Amino acid sequence: MKRRNFIRNSSQAGLALSLLGVYACKENKKEEAATDEANEAMARITEPFFKLSLAQWSIHKMIINDGVDPYSFAEKAKKWGFTGLEYVSALYHKELEPANFSDEAMANFVERSNAEAKKHGMENVLIMIDRQGNLAVNDEAERDETVEKHKKWVDAAAAMGCHAIRVNLNGSMDPEEWKASAIDGLTKLCTYAKTKNINVLVENHGGLSSNGALHTEVMKSVSMDNCGTLPDFGNFCITRNEDRSCKEEYDKYKGVAELMPYAKAVSAKSNDFDEEGNDTGIDYYKMLKLVKDAGYTGYIGVEYEGSVLDEEAGIKATRDLMLKVAKEIV
Repeated sequence: MKRRNFIRNSSQAGLALSLLGVYACKENKKEEAATDEANEAMARITEPFFKLSLAQWSIHKMIINDGVDPYSFAEKAKKWGFTGLEYVSALYHKELEPANFSDEAMANFVERSNAEAKKHGMENVLIMIDRQGNLAVNDEAERDETVEKHKKWVDAAAAMGCHAIRVNLNGSMDPEEWKASAIDGLTKLCTYAKTKNINVLVENHGGLSSNGALHTEVMKSVSMDNCGTLPDFGNFCITRNEDRSCKEEYDKYKGVAELMPYAKAVSAKSNDFDEEGNDTGIDYYKMLKLVKDAGYTGYIGVEYEGSVLDEEAGIKATRDLMLKVAKEIV
């Protein structure tokens, strides 16, 4: 072969190999892109449909009995795999009550809570308000006083970047009296909270608030966009016996289904677990299916109240149960 032809043929062969290499490289990149897309899709499938928050009540024994600093809440929640914080007002009463919930004391609570949340990269979700009076009491003067006490917590929630406060509708056990008082107290508080861009959420938390049908009637009557529910998987005891055992209990699954259309937060209550990690008193598959079918994708707060496991173990067991069940729900 002449040198000229050899060079020409070699150049063509080299070009062909180069083109083949480019083609192969492009195909590999396509395959890699397809693989990455598939992996991302699988990740989306296995990710829960909700975000995980921790209700501070889950560590109330640590705080009340063991002297744990309530301001360590953000650090602990972060360590245990949560991204959202649900504060409990009563766990700060030791410092706030002596100061009569003064503006200075409340500002200190807000400042310290915000600093810890920021330090640990956590989101402040809501504040659960307890021991601040009865919003559904029959006496209007007492009801109005309760609304005023809650306003400080609305202000605190706004300053902390929370989206809501959770309240209780304690009051009469007469359905008609309770509804009228609940509507009045809730409307007054929601009217103020609206000016601060804060939602007011009612939990099923004993008494007639644990009657899902009556609770829903109150929501319909108030009819404000910043008024909603916080369905709790386990708080459906309406009346109790002297020994605190439940005397009258509302169907928990029916109740959650009724409250979910108004839900702006959800509480995953837990108490005890079997050998497979399932809650012994609540069907978590059934509960989370109700939540998902309602189109809810926000935070679900873990609220462990058991006594068999210690608080940290119970929190982790509830978290793991929720994540396991979320993968099983279609």
